[in-house]
Amino acid sequence: MRLSESVKSISYLKSNAAKLIEDANKNQKTFVITQNGEAKAIVQDIKAYERMQETLALLKILAMTSENTRRKEAKGIKETFSDIRKELGINKGK
Repeated sequence: MRLSESVKSISYLKSNAAKLIEDANKNQKTFVITQNGEAKAIVQDIKAYERMQETLALLKILAMTSENTRRKEAKGIKETFSDIRKELGINKGK
């Protein structure tokens, strides 16, 4: 995405809101809305927003895992699956 194509003034937004939203949805674009030449808001396709939120959640999980590993608080994979089996009442031999 080119920044030069995604920056719109608040005046443009006021005059062309339906068109801007249609373009955002159709092309899964994100627009930066400016006021007095400064970036003030974002108009973004909902699917792009949801993907971004999912990505952020995964990155947070990775960061937490990395921190736990660094502090040696993370469990090994065998212990983790053993704990899951216990919670679910599943015996390993079955």
